[in-house]
Amino acid sequence: MKKYGLIGYPLSHSFSKKYFTEKFEKHHITDAQYDLYPLEHIKDLQDMLDLHPDMCGLNVTIPHKINVLKYLDWVEHDAKAAGAVNCIRVIAESPLLASFQGEIGIKDHDFRLEGFNTDIYGFEHSLKPLLNDDINSALVLGDGGAAKAVKCALDNLGIDITVVTRKPHGDNVLFKDLQPHHIKNNLLIINTTPLGTAPKVDECPDIPYEYITPHHLLYDLVYNPEKTLFLKKGEEKGARIKNGYEMLVLQAEKSWEIWNSAEMNL
Repeated sequence: MKKYGLIGYPLSHSFSKKYFTEKFEKHHITDAQYDLYPLEHIKDLQDMLDLHPDMCGLNVTIPHKINVLKYLDWVEHDAKAAGAVNCIRVIAESPLLASFQGEIGIKDHDFRLEGFNTDIYGFEHSLKPLLNDDINSALVLGDGGAAKAVKCALDNLGIDITVVTRKPHGDNVLFKDLQPHHIKNNLLIINTTPLGTAPKVDECPDIPYEYITPHHLLYDLVYNPEKTLFLKKGEEKGARIKNGYEMLVLQAEKSWEIWNSAEMNL
């Protein structure tokens, strides 16, 4: 039985487990299983893998998308640029390849961990059909692991970025300092924070919604509820809206593709 799963903490609910369980049933994939592996401390990753020698791939969620990097043997270019990983391919490493690389897996384990960021792929490919020539800059609300994927995707698409946070960091703009021109000059506004996620559906990022127009596109990475308060407020102003469900589906399928690829990355 090939094992796949999700690591993070806590794991009270999971899109990934439901999605892959239904995928396996629909396509009659009987030799694969997807489970949740609550991992409070990322340093326990290797012990967890020792307990599950049939593990072939992992998804990574909060709070480990960033600090998992130092436990990986290889990280794909975009994931490295984003500084966040949400997909790990676990490969049983051959003695010949290990000898060539001068190591046996990581810390003497007989497996190799490769890191990817399929959030970048999922976000980019769900956003592209909605773009037009007027959208050349974006406000990114939040600056966590999910925001890193969003920023990398926007950079790939040539869209300028202004990051909005609660606390000062680099060139970020603070929520409390947002002005009308920040809204008017950025026709794409993306919520990467968990604000508005069920059950706290009465929450939303604190931005001046009164300046949103029908020319705006509001994208929320949250998918539960289907229409967050952030999206509702945008829709009331005539803006186009998009939630994060398609992004999740696309990133899940990209993870499956990576896990089942025969290619070894060096």
